[in-house]
Amino acid sequence: MRTTIIVPCYNEEKRLQQDRFKTFVEEHPNCALLFVNDGSKDNTMDILNNLAKAHSSIQVLHLQKNSGKAEAVRQGILHATNAHPTPDLVAFYDADMATHPNDLYAMIALIGSKSYHAVIGSRILRLGGNIERTFIRGIINRVFANVASWVLMHLRVYDTQCGAKVFRTPVAQAIFNKPFITNWIFDIELFARMIQQYGLDEVYQIVYEFPLSEWRDVKGSKIKKWDFILQIFEMYKIKKHYKFIV
Repeated sequence: MRTTIIVPCYNEEKRLQQDRFKTFVEEHPNCALLFVNDGSKDNTMDILNNLAKAHSSIQVLHLQKNSGKAEAVRQGILHATNAHPTPDLVAFYDADMATHPNDLYAMIALIGSKSYHAVIGSRILRLGGNIERTFIRGIINRVFANVASWVLMHLRVYDTQCGAKVFRTPVAQAIFNKPFITNWIFDIELFARMIQQYGLDEVYQIVYEFPLSEWRDVKGSKIKKWDFILQIFEMYKIKKHYKFIV
C-alpha cells in the first residue's frame, strides 16, 4: 500500500541520520518520506533539501514559523492526503529514529494486511524486546499512561506517546482536519478524536497497539523529564474540551 511517512523536524541537524532514511526508502519503494521543517534555526533546512535532491521518494515541507510538533505533523498529513495520487496510508515518525525502521515498516505491513484503521507503536517492556529507557522515565510514563486512560474514558492503551503511528488515509483526514488544543500530548487528542468519530467500542476494534521490538532513548529530546507536570494540565484541557468524555 502506498504510504507517506511524516517526519517533523525542529533543529535536528545533529540527530538526523540521513543515510538510514535514504536506506529506508530504497528498501521500501512503496514508502515516501515527507520531512516537515518546523521553522528550524540551525542547518536542518539545508540537510533536508539535500536529502530531497538525493532521492525522488523524499520531499520537504518548510514551515516559516515554528509551530510545535502537533501542528507540524498535522500540516504534513494535510499536505500528504491532498497530494495526487493520494497515499493509502499516512504515518508519522520521530526524526531521531528512536523506533527502529524495521518496526515502522512492520506496522505498515500489518495495517495493510488486516482490517485495522490505525496501528500505534507501543514501548512495552517484555522478554524478547529491546526497549532502552531509564527507570525514572519508565515510572513517569506509567503514571502518565494511567492518567491518560482516565481522560480517555478508561481506554486501555499502554503507550499513547510513542512517536510512530500509522493510519489509513480516511481516518487521518477525519482526525487531523482541525488544529489541536495541545502540543506535546496531541497523541492523546488523537485518541479523543477517534473516540469522538467512531465510539469507544469501535476504537477497540480498529486500533492495534504494536509492541515494538526495539526502542532507544536518543539524547537531545525537546521534552524534559519534568514537563509531564505541564502535560498533566494539558490532559485536563482535553478532558474539558471534548465534552463526550465523562
